[in-house]
Amino acid sequence: MNAPELVPVADHGVLVRFGDDIGPDTQARVLDLADALARHPPVGLVEVVPAMTSVLVVFDPLQTDHAAIGASVTANLAAAAPRPPGAVHVIDVCYDEPSAPDLTELAHLCGLDPADVVAAHLGATYTVGMYGFAPGYAYLAGTPEAIRRPRRATPGPPVPSGSVIVAGQQCLVIPVAMSTGWFAIGRSPTRVFDPEAERPFLVDVGDTVVFRRIGSDELAVGLERWMAP
Repeated sequence: MNAPELVPVADHGVLVRFGDDIGPDTQARVLDLADALARHPPVGLVEVVPAMTSVLVVFDPLQTDHAAIGASVTANLAAAAPRPPGAVHVIDVCYDEPSAPDLTELAHLCGLDPADVVAAHLGATYTVGMYGFAPGYAYLAGTPEAIRRPRRATPGPPVPSGSVIVAGQQCLVIPVAMSTGWFAIGRSPTRVFDPEAERPFLVDVGDTVVFRRIGSDELAVGLERWMAP
């Protein structure tokens, strides 16, 4: 197992990089370090921000420096214990038209039938790697290799909130309508972000997500409940 790279960030941060692979081993190392730093915070620690392949350690430069934080990171890496499993969430998704505008295109690019893309997507287990870009925008790692394709260079027409989109190794359930270069292969009535709820975010970093197929009628009922005042 290779040692991570420690990169100074301005005068108040250290970026701990575990490589470029968005896989379960890398994610486990990221989350184990984040948990270890939370349990044994060094002097001057301000924030620990885990991402897909790295951890940003933010500190107060009036209390400590890069060298001290780097030493703490190294010590915590050596002592880190495996993180307890996160919660498991089942998210409903409808793959029927018109909820899956890019399913046929993705299938063609992968040399598969649309049904094969759906089966691959349903058969995978996903891990919440990080939040980013927009509130509730939880990046899920674990898209099967058979349906991995890079995002398109030019965003397509806007897709509605709840759309399930994939690109590369990642998958998302978008909380708001938006244009994207990712492939929209379904739509979910599951509300992953509710700013008015006591707990706004459905999933936490490190949680597991699996998808369950539903039909258009069940999607319509779920969306009606979502949109109700």
